[in-house]
Amino acid sequence: MPQPRLMLVITGDDFGYCPRRNQGIVDCFLAGGISNVSLLVNGSAAKEAADLAKRHQIPIGLHANLSEGTPVGQNLQQASTLINPQGFFLGKKGIRQALERGQLSMNQVELELRAQVRRFMALTGHLPHHMDGHQHVHVLPDIREVFAQVLSDLRIPYTRVPMEPGLHSCTWLPAHLQSFYMQVEKDALNSVPVFKHYGIRLMFPDVESLE
Repeated sequence: MPQPRLMLVITGDDFGYCPRRNQGIVDCFLAGGISNVSLLVNGSAAKEAADLAKRHQIPIGLHANLSEGTPVGQNLQQASTLINPQGFFLGKKGIRQALERGQLSMNQVELELRAQVRRFMALTGHLPHHMDGHQHVHVLPDIREVFAQVLSDLRIPYTRVPMEPGLHSCTWLPAHLQSFYMQVEKDALNSVPVFKHYGIRLMFPDVESLE
């Protein structure tokens, strides 16, 4: 029996982070190395990135960011559970620690996600085709439910989950990094039924059959 054909989708993340990264991602797309991009709307070069995507007809989604830089939502820029006293997001580890301590407001998470979608639309003129999370924040407990609800409400059809086949065999990784990556993968697996419940399609073929 012939095997079903699969489409390999390679996404260039962090589009909009800075001009140099933008150019590298565009070069990869023009060379056929990537399929689409995910835009950081709070990046310093987000507008340039959106213009480049339009110029080169690059399929573009939203790289939702809750961990690096500053919020897009104006009401969250002065005082919120998502930022430190200097007004910056809490960082890759900091957001996870705050979540574990029950210190994050999911209402504020939702407000920021929706604000980033609005910024994306202002920059590109359309909804994102897909939406994922910078530093995989979209698969974290509690956040994944809010993330899925926002995608469902706005009819954004696709996300992706960070699966790393063979991660357990990467003995060359420092122990603390391997532990972190394995926790990310565990969070990703636990997010699958949540995304499926909301009708969000997953851009990872091996995950579609998981329950």
